[in-house]
Amino acid sequence: MKEKTDLAARREWLKTISTHPGVYRMYNRDRELLYIGKARNLKNRVGSYFTKAHDSKTIILVRQIAHVEVTVTRTEGEALLLEDALIKKHQPRYNVLLRDDKSYPYIHLSTHHDFPRLSLYRGSTRKRKGAFFGPYPSAAAVKQSLHLLHRLFRLRQCTDSYFKNRARPCLQYQIKRCSGPCVGLVSKDEYARDIEHTRLFLAGKTEQIVDGLVAKMEQAAADLQYEQAAVHRDQIGHLRQLLEKQYVSGGKPISTDVIACAMKGGQCCVQVFYFRDGRSLGNRAFFPKIPAHETDERRVLEAFISRYYVSGQIPAELIVSHEPRGRALLEAAFSERLGKRAQIKHRVRGDRARWLQSAAHNAEEALAARLASGANQAARLRDLREMLRLDEPPRRMECFDISHTQGGDTVASCVVFDENGPVKS
Repeated sequence: MKEKTDLAARREWLKTISTHPGVYRMYNRDRELLYIGKARNLKNRVGSYFTKAHDSKTIILVRQIAHVEVTVTRTEGEALLLEDALIKKHQPRYNVLLRDDKSYPYIHLSTHHDFPRLSLYRGSTRKRKGAFFGPYPSAAAVKQSLHLLHRLFRLRQCTDSYFKNRARPCLQYQIKRCSGPCVGLVSKDEYARDIEHTRLFLAGKTEQIVDGLVAKMEQAAADLQYEQAAVHRDQIGHLRQLLEKQYVSGGKPISTDVIACAMKGGQCCVQVFYFRDGRSLGNRAFFPKIPAHETDERRVLEAFISRYYVSGQIPAELIVSHEPRGRALLEAAFSERLGKRAQIKHRVRGDRARWLQSAAHNAEEALAARLASGANQAARLRDLREMLRLDEPPRRMECFDISHTQGGDTVASCVVFDENGPVKS
């Protein structure tokens, strides 16, 4: 009798829900937030949970739902943005969650200065003036590129305040990683040429730089300036080596990400390959936390793309291993933010098919390595339980270290591990 009463009450409540776009939040009896979703039509989407047949994961979720709250938005795109913000804030256990939610790393060129600085930048590109190049798969990839650029073109790395107060060149000048603009060892015109070469390099026009340096090397040799000719020769050699590593075949310069998903043993790996302006910037593996019983790669990819791109830098083209369920919405939202058409492609040929195959292979390899590491982790926890004579393996370990200087300036640090390994947050 109670089930019939609950069903009738639920049907009456469903009649009151708006038919506009928005976000819905599902809670259990203890007011724990279980799931956050978006909808083009809130009434139809929420009602579908209670009136249609579902897979095992959704059935388990529906059994726990005791309360639903909705927020109406003007457009489905706004609902997508709100959903992303709420999931990042609350991290419900039935949503796909990114473990590493850091902002993108970029290379930043401070163009407002007479002697611009080249540096790593992480955060919103709207909050700082200058030119941005990227995003890169990791801070390590940015640092590697910066190391090469400083060696090739010797742009300054120091902050503006440090730059203004120099009376003599720093160590970076001594090891030939800076041309010494702080103390007038390079003219504005010469520095501007290095800036232009850097821009061309980051725009993928390395061959154009090489052609210019070849002409300069030949001219310096003709003028008997052999030391300067040798400098240009070394620059040409480094650039050509790099060009061989980063070359991407296939016509005009492209800006695209290639995304492949692999699932096994209740875990998931999403591999992303980055291509910008005809250059490969490398790849990165993500291991999002997925709900129990989740087996649909299309649903996982849709959630990943929403979380990863909706508030970050969006390329004009995404190539994916599985077509996301909400492809049309994602393309519309991304196109609106880009100001031009954004595409999500699933069926590709030629070079793009080869990139997608490589991303899928890397996703499978990374997932296999993680599963093997997890098995070893479980064995280590069992050994630790036996050694410490615990009733069950430890679920959380905290390690503290306290240091001081002669009893003062005390500093404490803590690292945390759980059954999955280090908890970096």
